Amino acid sequence: MTREVSIAFQTDKTPARYIALAKQVAQYDFDTVSVYCDAPYHPSFTPLALMAPHLPRARIGAAAVAPARIHPIDMAAEIALLSGMAAGGVYLGIARGAWLADHGIHESKTPIQAIREAVAIVRYLLSGALGGYDGDVYTLAPHVRAPYPLPDAPIPIMIGSWGAKLCGLAGEIADEVKVGGSANPDVVAVIASYITAGERAAGRVQGTVGVCLGAVTVVDVDREAARALARRKVALYLPVCAPLDPTISVDPDLMARVQAHVNAGDEDAAARLISDDLLEKFAFAGDPNDIIRQAEAIFAAGARRVEFGTPHGTPSENGIDLLGKIVAPALKQK
Repeated sequence: MTREVSIAFQTDKTPARYIALAKQVAQYDFDTVSVYCDAPYHPSFTPLALMAPHLPRARIGAAAVAPARIHPIDMAAEIALLSGMAAGGVYLGIARGAWLADHGIHESKTPIQAIREAVAIVRYLLSGALGGYDGDVYTLAPHVRAPYPLPDAPIPIMIGSWGAKLCGLAGEIADEVKVGGSANPDVVAVIASYITAGERAAGRVQGTVGVCLGAVTVVDVDREAARALARRKVALYLPVCAPLDPTISVDPDLMARVQAHVNAGDEDAAARLISDDLLEKFAFAGDPNDIIRQAEAIFAAGARRVEFGTPHGTPSENGIDLLGKIVAPALKQK
């Protein structure tokens, strides 16, 4: 099976910083560069447009955008424009999104149907078709068509999810599922089984849709320093992601205490509640050998892609260099 190694950035940076990071990453053989834009961070497409001219090889994409935050017609327009800038190609990630209600953003009453229709509208517009779209959530009038230059080839669609229903939908209509916030190889087989159900329902070949795991990553030659920072950074995501993992049992009271410390801005107190076992399942953390070991286990479990997320190192630049010089080449030698 092909192994893909990618790196992802949170969209909380200055224009100059996005460009500098792209130039640094371009020195290394990463297959994909992603940005993720949980509310209220910058929406993905402007950061990607800043980075694209400096990434001559890697595919780039949004991991992922929520229909409740960005309308499908804008997804299509933005990814079409980006495809004209990205020499290595693009992909579009779509997910329900996190922390939307905290920011006054309300999902459709049928969020999975909204994602099904968002994918259909993006593909309709990027195909140059006419005839409109009449869905339960979204509609386009019959005369509506994309008025901008279209991509030369279909844009791969990634759906972000942990759930059986949405992964099943991905099996029907998408190219990949990303499990965001996980470094747990045990979850790969579960997600693959959800996807297979959708592939069968749609008459697709089993294995058509790949699995990607991505999580907070901190790598440093000082493994204890890396793990200490990773604990602080993963605390933001743990109360959201840990209850979604069907392979482990988490204490709801523990997650509530972690969340309370996060809400109060006390990362250190939240970090002290995170055990070694939880850290291992929800972050890539340690020295380069630790990261290689974790990623190898995920690939061995059947994943097609591993994505190393922010903050990468102590500082970030050092972590990116270690991932690019040591981790990615070791993983891609197999």
